[in-house]
Amino acid sequence: MGSLGTFLRYPDDVYPLLKMKRAIEKAEKQIPPEPHWGFCYSMLHKVSRSFSLVIQQLGTDLRNAVCVFYLVLRALDTVEDDTSIPTDEKLPILTAFHRHIYDTEWHYSCGTKEYKVLMDQFHHVSAAFLELEKGYQEAIEEITKRMGAGMAKFICQEVETVDDYDEYCHYVAGLVGLGLSKLFLASGSEVLLPDWEQISNSMGLFLQKTNIIRDYLEDINEIPKARMFWPRKIWGKYADKLEDLKYEENSTKAVHCLNEMVTNALTHIEDCLKYMDALRDPSIFRFCAIPQIMAIGTLALCYNNVQVFRGVVKLRRGLTAKVIDRTKTMADVYGAFYDFSCMLKTKVDKNDPNANMTLNRLEAVQKLCRDTGILHKRKSYINDKGQSYNVYIIMLVILLAIVIAYLRAN
Repeated sequence: MGSLGTFLRYPDDVYPLLKMKRAIEKAEKQIPPEPHWGFCYSMLHKVSRSFSLVIQQLGTDLRNAVCVFYLVLRALDTVEDDTSIPTDEKLPILTAFHRHIYDTEWHYSCGTKEYKVLMDQFHHVSAAFLELEKGYQEAIEEITKRMGAGMAKFICQEVETVDDYDEYCHYVAGLVGLGLSKLFLASGSEVLLPDWEQISNSMGLFLQKTNIIRDYLEDINEIPKARMFWPRKIWGKYADKLEDLKYEENSTKAVHCLNEMVTNALTHIEDCLKYMDALRDPSIFRFCAIPQIMAIGTLALCYNNVQVFRGVVKLRRGLTAKVIDRTKTMADVYGAFYDFSCMLKTKVDKNDPNANMTLNRLEAVQKLCRDTGILHKRKSYINDKGQSYNVYIIMLVILLAIVIAYLRAN
């Protein structure tokens, strides 16, 4: 779960971590007995534990649809990400993937580790897909078709402009937002706002841009060929080649480029908050809100942080557990966005070339959150009080555990 040092530094993480651990164990024990559904939920646990935990609270029919939707798009993404597949072989797979999901005989060996298992045994996903209600099937097929076509387009085209960047993110993530909205509608649990397509798209773009920023080093070091999603229009201001940003001698320019990328991602927050505020079903709300809070938290960690170009930057596990445990209402969401935007704001260097734009966007987010009038109803994710008192409680619990272990051994 974490080191003793981390627990002592963040004692309020302990209880949420224990709750999350128990919830994961419970979810893993609730794998359906049918082979195809068992495979789907087991695979979901392997490729994304946090997502598999959040999905568990959805109603059975919607949960099954979202599980299959996620795995179908994961499989599609595995094909796109595998740089060892020749382009002339990859393109027809991407553009025909929406038809393969109806074929329980189809599979294609690619990817690594658990993703290879997913691709080798994709027939289980197809079998589960064919048991979904028609409304769910139609939504999944449509989004898979559009996403596959978009991915194929960008296999042959680099991300040059910011518009290209938005278009690519639309294909690989914005469409996920649209697809989920369609599944929520098909379940009868939600209604769609007039601008649902725009704000659903923004939900996906905010998450995808966060991942692209965080995963710079992993993507640029991909073998046999680097994956490059940062738009040249942005990185070209700071380097001759995108890979140059990872070298220590370019650290200052790399961080300036990183900060501009984060600032670009902030433009989607208003739409995201509007989307979440309109949700009616509590389980769907939590399903949508938790990843968004983790995204703004990740951006706050990445901003002005040269470690993005050196290794992995991510939320500590205890904070993730805290987000999952505490996110229940829009007051929690507004509070989290306010807290993390404040955290990010403290890191803005006035000498950064985009400092004014970054500050303007952060202040707009903070004003939006303050104007709701409900910030006082939430508990801060990052500024918990009573830490020193809790340290003594944790130390006492640890001491008691040691004493009990000693007594049992003797």
